[in-house]
Amino acid sequence: MFKTIFQGFKQGLYIGSITGVLLCLSQVSFAGVYGLALGTQAKYASGKQSFAYVNPQAPKGGMLRLGVQGDFDTLNPFLLKGSKLAGAEAFGDSLLLDTLMTESWDEPFAMYGLLAQDIALAQDGLSVTFTLNPKARFSNGDAVLAQDVVASFKTLTTDEAASPFYRFYYADVKDVVAVSERAVRFDFAKKNAELHLILGQFPIFSHKSYPDGLGKAATVLPIGSGPYLLERFEYNRLVQYQRRSDYWADALPIRQGFWNFDQVRFRYYRDPTTYLEALKAAQFDVSYENSAKNWARSYNNPSLYERGFVKKEFAHSNNAGLQAYVMNTRRAPLDDRTLRQALALSFDFETINQQMFYGLYTRSYSYFSNSELAATGMISDGERQVLKPLQDKLRPEVLTQAVPMPAVVSPVLGVRPNLLLARTLLLQGGYRYQNGQLLDKQGKPIVLEFLTNAKTFERVSAKWQRDLAKLGITLRLRLVDSAIYQKRVQSFDYDIITHNYGQSQSPGNEQAEMHSCAAAQTPSSRNRAGTCNEAIDALLKRFEHFETRQELVDVSRALDRVLRHEYYVVPQWYSDQWRMVYWDKFEQAQPLPLYYDPISWPLKTWWSKSAP
Repeated sequence: MFKTIFQGFKQGLYIGSITGVLLCLSQVSFAGVYGLALGTQAKYASGKQSFAYVNPQAPKGGMLRLGVQGDFDTLNPFLLKGSKLAGAEAFGDSLLLDTLMTESWDEPFAMYGLLAQDIALAQDGLSVTFTLNPKARFSNGDAVLAQDVVASFKTLTTDEAASPFYRFYYADVKDVVAVSERAVRFDFAKKNAELHLILGQFPIFSHKSYPDGLGKAATVLPIGSGPYLLERFEYNRLVQYQRRSDYWADALPIRQGFWNFDQVRFRYYRDPTTYLEALKAAQFDVSYENSAKNWARSYNNPSLYERGFVKKEFAHSNNAGLQAYVMNTRRAPLDDRTLRQALALSFDFETINQQMFYGLYTRSYSYFSNSELAATGMISDGERQVLKPLQDKLRPEVLTQAVPMPAVVSPVLGVRPNLLLARTLLLQGGYRYQNGQLLDKQGKPIVLEFLTNAKTFERVSAKWQRDLAKLGITLRLRLVDSAIYQKRVQSFDYDIITHNYGQSQSPGNEQAEMHSCAAAQTPSSRNRAGTCNEAIDALLKRFEHFETRQELVDVSRALDRVLRHEYYVVPQWYSDQWRMVYWDKFEQAQPLPLYYDPISWPLKTWWSKSAP
């Protein structure tokens, strides 16, 4: 039934299934390994070493205090509605919840066994079986069993109160079955190259957690097997966790050097200014600074550094994805590509970067910025092979012209040449002017609304607003509170918003929720632009199956190229440095990982200097 003892499965892929050992996808045959990776040998495949970017001898102890901007009104991390408490993330590693496998930050996509100690992929590629570690225990003392995995999966993919993310991400799972007490099998509707890996990211909680469903459990935490327990909380003010002395996975190599603080506290601040002043007053310890203005101007008090304040940039190699103004194509006039292209031409990043961001940012240019997955220049041979079957569904320029890049504003002439080009495009597209206003083909003035819940984006967008006015376009800036913003975004009730297309180093099923026709019609999905394109839908299916890393690169570049030719977004900016500010209480291991985020990194891998 299953290929075991390292028999080859497809060209370039090998699997193994022996007790206590996890499979690895590789291009060479091998004996017992512990990891699983796509298209290459897993770096920590021996199962005997900790990750290189942690200190396995890091002392345990002390408290990490973190600040959070916002609030929370529910303890249930899986609900679609409500603001969630920090530290109980609903996907991937969290303080409360373990997953079947855990990811390495040193490889594009490699997974290592956590709750699962063994995995077996069916010979036909249509199912995978995980065998659970007999040592795995929930915080209530119960063993982690197959029935818990089944209950977790079915709850999050079928309960209407849950986020739709799970339904999209795991849409190709046809069924999940408890084969035995500690073995669970996932059956697939069709072959999918990464599905058995991303199932390893699924959060597992006890089947006792939500007997009456998620909708009636807004104040109920899941019973998890993670390293921490919720110690106390105050709605909208404070969440504090206590490290478990009986955490079952402490001795695993992949957990050595992680979760080093005895207590983790999150304190909430509604106002960004209050948050900033609280950090400088040492009310919490660590922050990632995403404001260029704050980085340049808000930490210039010498007394801060005399008292042990640290301001430092850390390099990373992460796929930066795309932060952008997203135009909602579900509604007119933004369903017109010509207008969207004109809007993109009119954005003056260079001036904003120098005058407001102190030159600290780089222009986003791709849905996979800062990555080998980004399309560049003319179409490559690999991309052409991917797109050839779809050429009748593509715009001709996708195959014949260079991929669109964000318009550059001249330091001498300013944005005026770009505005003139935008005006020409609009006139050619059937728009006309009357009394200084741009009118569509029906004679209706072009009036748009930019919706935001951040004053920073209101200030930045004012420059774009003035430049659009020169094109006869009215852009209204609408600042609302977080609750209203969340509700309107989830119901797609907006013209333009700022959205971040976060990307991994190995894109896959999540692309469907960002760009598919099905997601465009599903409230709360991440398809903010309302993208619905026959060629794009066909491309998204290619992420379900690929043989090599190069094939994934070609498919990603092809998708990126097609999306950019449609002008769904106005790209904004990114940084290839994490800007961290913190009090000098901690140690960090060297070398830095290649791929990491500034939130999880201190939480998971730093340790206290004062710990015994």
